[in-house]
Amino acid sequence: MVKFLTEAKRCSSIIATMTSKRKSDILVQMADALIQNSQKIIAANKKDLEQAKSMELSSAMLERLLLDEKRVAAMATSLKEIAQLKEPVGRVLEGWINEDNLRIEKVSVPIGVVAVIYESRPNVTSDVGALCFKSGNVAILKGGKEALNSNRAIADVLQEVLEANGLPKFIISLLPDSSRDGVDRLITMDEYVDLIVPRGGEALIRHISKNSSIPVVKHDKGLCHTYIHKDADQEKAIAIALNAKCQRPGVCNAMETLIVDSAIAGEILPKLHKEFLGHKTELKGDAKACAIISIEHASEQDFDTEYLANKLNIKVVEDIEEAIGHIRRFGSSHSEAIITENYTASEYFLDQVDASCVYVNASTRFTDGGVFGFGAEVGISTNKLHARGPMGINELTTYKYKIYGVGQIRE
Repeated sequence: MVKFLTEAKRCSSIIATMTSKRKSDILVQMADALIQNSQKIIAANKKDLEQAKSMELSSAMLERLLLDEKRVAAMATSLKEIAQLKEPVGRVLEGWINEDNLRIEKVSVPIGVVAVIYESRPNVTSDVGALCFKSGNVAILKGGKEALNSNRAIADVLQEVLEANGLPKFIISLLPDSSRDGVDRLITMDEYVDLIVPRGGEALIRHISKNSSIPVVKHDKGLCHTYIHKDADQEKAIAIALNAKCQRPGVCNAMETLIVDSAIAGEILPKLHKEFLGHKTELKGDAKACAIISIEHASEQDFDTEYLANKLNIKVVEDIEEAIGHIRRFGSSHSEAIITENYTASEYFLDQVDASCVYVNASTRFTDGGVFGFGAEVGISTNKLHARGPMGINELTTYKYKIYGVGQIRE
């Protein structure tokens, strides 16, 4: 592994100084290469899907793993969108002249070598590789074993384009030892790696955060809530709640708990019950919810669980304070929403809820780097430092100070 990491570290000085045009041109070539090799990628993905079925993965996890022509085309589109983004490296963030007549500039620079550990979704391989490339970083990628063939096929395509342009393949590469021991070794290699980004299961993120000697930006679980306030437009609320849970249940920005104000619970819960049953959603609720509609009782553990499946908890609260209190207790600082026509309530919710993304009258499903205009994302950071929310190319930079003098010395 040391030899591999030495090569990766060496490449960081190569990519850090590449021109914006060259990086963008290569990303477009990568996008075209993905389309040209789509059948090869899909064939590799079929192998993973066959093996995944024998591993008894959930239907939601299988859906995340699947690649078809449409999804490969979407991967290529993301790369072209990233190529067109404004250059993140070399931006003068601030500039001033101090009392010693030194001209000081705070300038954005790449982080260096970024290692990203992720599960299931093979499109992450091309997304993260492209984001790191655009921001002048070396990408070390470690996907899940369930997507091994897919990730290898995608990485091969990206590396072939790099080498065709006279660049080392180590600029975007898969971690050669993808075992648990390999990851444990990686997260102690602070001489070579500048940032670790884990995204996946709670146990994985806790383990890496506890044991890494390298700075970590966590992309933790998405325990997302939607609160239907007493002054909500009920038709709007039902549509948003259905979208937040059912549009794609197996992703981190899907709603896991629906909170309903008691003032309208008796009227809106039967409507919601009917709609969710039509979408085959398994419902659980607290005592107040169960008294209104016939659903299974939700335990304390249920409210603390990221299902990543078509399951939903329902909590009935007396007011906005109780709703916010529930979110503070069980939320994961990912995405939270309030549905209301009351401006004062919406602003209070926005100010009081501590999460990376807080919505008014919209689905939490919009928390996504592509939707936000970033082309793609490294993940959804639940950290407060240095990145928060969808992590794009600007969050893959740090800064340094450039100081220009004319012979000054300090007395």
